[in-house]
Amino acid sequence: MWFKNIKAYQITQPISLDDDDLQNALSENAFRPCGKQETATMGFASPFSQSGKESVMFHKVQERYWITVKKQERILPAVVVNAELAEKVAHIEAETGSPVGKKAQQDLKQEIMHQLLPQAFTKNSYTHGFISIPDNLVVVDASADGKAEAYLALVRKAIQSLPVVPLARRSLQSELTHWLTEGTPEAISLLEEAELKSVDDMESVIRCKNQPLDSDEITLHLDSGKLVQKVGFEYRDVLTAIIAEDGSFKRLKFTDRMKEENEDIPKDQVEARMDAEFALMSAELCQFLDYIRKELKLVE
Repeated sequence: MWFKNIKAYQITQPISLDDDDLQNALSENAFRPCGKQETATMGFASPFSQSGKESVMFHKVQERYWITVKKQERILPAVVVNAELAEKVAHIEAETGSPVGKKAQQDLKQEIMHQLLPQAFTKNSYTHGFISIPDNLVVVDASADGKAEAYLALVRKAIQSLPVVPLARRSLQSELTHWLTEGTPEAISLLEEAELKSVDDMESVIRCKNQPLDSDEITLHLDSGKLVQKVGFEYRDVLTAIIAEDGSFKRLKFTDRMKEENEDIPKDQVEARMDAEFALMSAELCQFLDYIRKELKLVE
């Protein structure tokens, strides 16, 4: 279990979680499959569902609670609906000799979707995240705000309260630009990837990859007033990622050294490997995020 993207949030008020209460709360909001006329459903699932341990609704390591949300969607391609609609409209117009109006077509479309929905395939997706009580952090493995916010909303509904704010409540453009112009914090080293954006009305964007960020070309763009929107970096010998000006992290990769720490656990012991990976990953992520919020002065 290695997160690939991070949306991180700071807990603003002390919270406590009781294991039995949390198990009951998540079970009451457990995932259920889509009904015949439902386009999507979402609920909690066991983090260990792949190993067959469906009844345990969360996993805890040193007050870090791993909670998983499962979503099921019915896949009804627009091209299928539109083809069926076009056929029905053509049939009606041939019979009546009159065109079918927009309102009537919308009604027909809803009728078609109602008929086809029970036959539609379903797609399952999972959103993983964890609450770290000692670090006052909630970390969600999501690249989009909407997905992360849906996760937070469901957790908040289940446990009644989850007072959080984004890790960064302001743009980090200035700080990330400082990394290129003045140097990075001690534990951070830059990779050869960045996105720069001008602050004028043109809002021109420069994206570079496999480009030394201390090169004359990049310096020229910085001197012209462009600010850093995203930049690739490595944190110690732990992970690499792209940090964006909104404080999110994408394309997160843990180093081989990190992943090799659990190589002594047999691959057929799925639950044991997932437990060990979560323990290692969540601990390192909390240390990393604490370092970032202190260096960038994001502490509440």
